[in-house]
Amino acid sequence: MNVGAGGGADMTTQQARSALGRYGEGLAARRLAQAGMTVLERNWRCGRTGEIDIVALDGDTLVVCEVKTRRSGAFQHPMAAVTPEKAERLRGLAERWIQSHGGAPPGGVRIDLVGVRLPPRGAPVVEHVRGAA
Repeated sequence: MNVGAGGGADMTTQQARSALGRYGEGLAARRLAQAGMTVLERNWRCGRTGEIDIVALDGDTLVVCEVKTRRSGAFQHPMAAVTPEKAERLRGLAERWIQSHGGAPPGGVRIDLVGVRLPPRGAPVVEHVRGAA
């Protein structure tokens, strides 16, 4: 059975992972907004260096946010996916974002993590860790 481009029987693993990530990032952006932050950008890319999932302002602090989404029962907790190397890359990306957007805000920069777990039933669990990396 070939369902077509909307998803279904022919959806690849990469497409499914990408859709899962986009869904988690949407939940994360809503959570940050509910916490009083202003989301400035989503999926900001810097050439081959990488991508920042969410860039937001928390008062006068720039927040670079990494989002990890996992289905419940997955091998590792979403937060465990952010290694020291990933944290270092995020700091470098934050620096590039600041350079391309006119400098750092008065409150400096913070790197946050949002972990999204999707249980088989019920509401997603969204955890926000400020200043995690």
